[in-house]
Order: sequence, then structure tokens, then C-alpha cells
Amino acid sequence: MGYAIAAAALEENHQVVLISGPVTLPAPLGAKIIRVTTGDEMFEAVSAQLADCDVLVMCAAVCDYRPVECAPQKMKKQRVPFALALTPTRDILASLTNRDRTFFVVGFAAETQDVEANAQRKLAEKKCDMIVANDVSSEEIGMDSDDNELTIFCKNGERTNLPRAKKTELARALLKIILNGREKCLTKKT
Repeated sequence: MGYAIAAAALEENHQVVLISGPVTLPAPLGAKIIRVTTGDEMFEAVSAQLADCDVLVMCAAVCDYRPVECAPQKMKKQRVPFALALTPTRDILASLTNRDRTFFVVGFAAETQDVEANAQRKLAEKKCDMIVANDVSSEEIGMDSDDNELTIFCKNGERTNLPRAKKTELARALLKIILNGREKCLTKKT
């Protein structure tokens, strides 16, 4: 979805910085690409771009936990039970929005249950201007699919449903909603 949004923004002649984890997707032509591997690298890369940012779209599915310890080499299989200790990762979106900002923030909520309630909670807790929710419990849409279905929740209470379609089509429609939301936000501040 992030690559589709980047491509849609480029079609409309916007400057795009795409910060991406490891994927096999081709990079949208014209985007500045910054490749990262870890959540900490993503946080640092996004933080470094914020000074020149008008709209921040955070749709990467960064893992919520990481191992407490990483082995320096392959661990050999043993015939005893094994437990892996995990620790929460940094909440990149929340840590970027808990500061004074001039950019419009769009977060994503990939949910498997209580999609609306979880998206509304995330919108408030992470201080976003807009949350784009999608139900990823179905294999037919969302992750690893060309199709998606989105519900957009805005800080001002507006809600928009984008029915199932190709991600490229959804990205174009979503971009219009994002830019309209940003314009309303800027108008309100003046």
C-alpha cells in the first residue's frame, strides 16, 4: 500500500521520500528511496526527513516486538523446549507525533478484529490527523494482495469508506482524501 501511495503522489508531481523495509516490489520511479532493515533504522530515517515534510504517511507494518538477545551465529537445534524472550519495539508513529509539528500525519491500522474501535483508539492515542484502517484477517485483501479495502477516520470525526479495489486505485483516492484533509487542517490554523 505504501508503494502504491508513493506512486500516486508521484503521478500528481509531489516529491516523495519512500522509507522502506525489505521488499521485492520495484521502487516507484522518481521517489527518493531510503532502505532500512530494523525498526530503529526506520525511526532514524523518518526522523531525519521530518524537517522537510508536509505529509507523513506511516503505513509500514513494523513488528511490535523484537528478541531481547540476538545470537551472533546460528543456534543449533536442541532436543529441549526453547523460549524466546521478546521486548516491545519503539512505537515509531507515537514517538514522531508527540512533538510540535507542522506536517499532516496519516497512520495506518492493520487490524484483525474490532477494526473501527482499534482504529479510533489509535487515531487518538497516536495523535494522528487521519487513520487508514484495513482488516487484514482475510487473505483476499490487505497484506500480500493487490486488492485492499479501507476505512479512513479523521480527527474531526469524518469517516470515509473506500470499497475493495486494486491498491493503485485506492492509493489515488486516498491521496485526494489526504490532501483535502491537510488543506482543511491548514485552513483551520490560519
